[in-house]
Amino acid sequence: MNRTRLAALAALALVAGPAPAQQNYVSGNPYLVVESGQRFNRLQDAIFAIGDGKGTIRIDPGHWDDCGVQIAGDVTYEAAVPGKTIFSGPRNCEGKAALVLRGRAAKVTGFIFTDERSGEGNQAGIRLEKGNLAVSQVWFKDSDEGILAANDPNGHITVEQSTFTRLGRCGGYAACAHSIYVNFYASVTVRHCRFEAGRGGHYLKSRAARIEASDNSFDDSQGTATNYMIDLPAGAKGRVSGNWFVQGAHKENGTAMIAVAAEEHHNSSAGLVIEGNVARLAPGASGTVWVADWSGEQLALGANELASGIAKYQRR
Repeated sequence: MNRTRLAALAALALVAGPAPAQQNYVSGNPYLVVESGQRFNRLQDAIFAIGDGKGTIRIDPGHWDDCGVQIAGDVTYEAAVPGKTIFSGPRNCEGKAALVLRGRAAKVTGFIFTDERSGEGNQAGIRLEKGNLAVSQVWFKDSDEGILAANDPNGHITVEQSTFTRLGRCGGYAACAHSIYVNFYASVTVRHCRFEAGRGGHYLKSRAARIEASDNSFDDSQGTATNYMIDLPAGAKGRVSGNWFVQGAHKENGTAMIAVAAEEHHNSSAGLVIEGNVARLAPGASGTVWVADWSGEQLALGANELASGIAKYQRR
């Protein structure tokens, strides 16, 4: 299992037609549409140039106060130098995110998204509203949420080799925010990622029908007011395996590390595999339950390495 801290990088997948995006002029034309060789000083103009087609926007190193909305097409957003292209708030599109995606597909690689915050409490680096999304080598930090996805029962999401740091919030003026929050998608896959130092909510919350969470680290030792490590509130099939979990001492809800069907039974959870994981308690952390299950179905709970003080399973 790769437990190395993966701190950096992400890409921007967008496409557009006439969308009301909040745009900012950036000097130096940092946005290159690779296929045509055209350069633009606004991300939205580069997205418009691809339209309903397929293309790649390569973005120069720098700290860009800009955003874009993709409403069509298949767009790859890539950093020219991974880890050196930074998008930060408070500027965002449609009051939602640096990247608002509702085209056919998007791929985002090599970026840093930071300081994405709003008065509503749910501003994200990436807001996905429709279509497939692939994210790799991206660092989401110090924001309300990293990735927030709406409903697309035919859509698939993959997040790999990315880091989620000091994200989330809960309580008060708005609904909870999470490091990754996926609503009703066909599937979500999260591999070789690091989640750390959450500031509220859950680290990975998904209502997708199928989940694969493998070879990730969930380090809550510096978390504050956090809840579950993995929350599958509508149930899910799939696999949670090869992950490393550390439960912190400063939880809002520390009663479980993984929760299945805590809100509704929209998806079947029969046969959900949870095996080959390692779970520990940080100094000062209270005892907890490894898997709390509201589904009433038979999970495939295999061998996991649990520290003393972590109960294996509880039906709720």
